[in-house]
Amino acid sequence: MPNATEVLQAGAAEYGRAAEIWRAGGLVAFPTETVYGLGADARDGLAVARIFEAKGRPRFNPLIVHVESAARAQDYVEWSDAAEIVASAFWPGPLTLVLPLREGAGLSPLVTADLPTLAIRVPAHPVARALLAEFGGPVAAPSANPSGRISPTEADHVIAGLGGRIEAVVDGGVCPVGVESTILGLAGDPVLLRPGGVPVEALEAALGQPIARRAEGEALSAPGQMRSHYAPGAKVRLEAEATRPGEVMLGFGPVEADLNLSRAGDLTEAAANLFHHLHALDAMGAEGIAVSPIPETGLGRAINDRLRRAAAPKE
Repeated sequence: MPNATEVLQAGAAEYGRAAEIWRAGGLVAFPTETVYGLGADARDGLAVARIFEAKGRPRFNPLIVHVESAARAQDYVEWSDAAEIVASAFWPGPLTLVLPLREGAGLSPLVTADLPTLAIRVPAHPVARALLAEFGGPVAAPSANPSGRISPTEADHVIAGLGGRIEAVVDGGVCPVGVESTILGLAGDPVLLRPGGVPVEALEAALGQPIARRAEGEALSAPGQMRSHYAPGAKVRLEAEATRPGEVMLGFGPVEADLNLSRAGDLTEAAANLFHHLHALDAMGAEGIAVSPIPETGLGRAINDRLRRAAAPKE
């Protein structure tokens, strides 16, 4: 366990240092366009085990592997026509594909939680892409926060949650999308396993067919499916029109609030602000966080998914 966590700035020398830590079996948090990820060499079982240890993450919860290109992804998964269509349209970007694991892929079984599938994506953030190119291998990376807590969208969030438990964090500023990637299952017929940064309507348009939704309560098949997740310390109350005693207000639209996701009602702005505002409101020390209604459309689905999991009883 490291005594202190290095904060590396974005730059060629720092990317080399991060890659060196990964090759030595260490943990490095880094920015993606969605949230900060906690990365380790996906081929190194001991390094991957340290991700679970640092986060306090259940071992049955699989991880997403990040690679630098769709061509590299095909080294680890069985590709398909549907995968080619959506990867061509949305990679690099906030989309994770769950595909059959290629025989002999060489990844730690901890990455897949012993499932026959692998969650994989190509991030768009320039810092993430530079790091992956420098490292030259697959990086397993869940969100860089204690398991079940609010996801980090800036380096300070990572240090607050994991400082002293990981070797380094690369500071690439604030993550622009602000919610995790959409996860699309393609091991059979397309199924939405987690809403996220790519709206399901866009995926359906690209594939030319409707996409089934995962039923709540089904066995875990991808990250981000636990009922209680993304939670602040304060209790979260949804569909709120006003605060109750002891609460602060997270607004949406033209409402009075302590912090507002988007006064203009812009879901892209709201997604980018979600975790940052939850961190800020939680730091106020209130007993609860009341949240305005959010439309269940486009990126609103991803926002509401995170809020419902934040409001669920702790597991």
